[in-house]
Amino acid sequence: MTRKLRLLKTRFAIVRLDADDPVPGWATGAFSSVTRTDSELSVVCSEVHVPSAVKADKGWLGIEVAGSLNLVETGVLASIADPLRDANVSIFTISTYDTDYILVNETEIDTATAVLSAAGFEFED
Repeated sequence: MTRKLRLLKTRFAIVRLDADDPVPGWATGAFSSVTRTDSELSVVCSEVHVPSAVKADKGWLGIEVAGSLNLVETGVLASIADPLRDANVSIFTISTYDTDYILVNETEIDTATAVLSAAGFEFED
């Protein structure tokens, strides 16, 4: 079975805040991810929501694994990450209950899509 991927149209920012910072009100939108650990508060959201005074790594584009994944399914993320690693494309991953997302810097998106297509993935419109 060919796994289908979908390019997201949003440009994302990856933000690191202090562990004890409150979740900022701008960490919202149709796609956002907030993760708190003992050492940091990490936010991924549309870069247009991030205030200019906040240190952020901007210019990331998203690739979604289309459809829902079974939580016990193995190797999906590796099947995407491995060819990108071999092509020296850096990624930032987010997993949800339903699926996986791979963020790639906009400067590497053409390489990433070509590599994944060559690895047998199909991109939906």
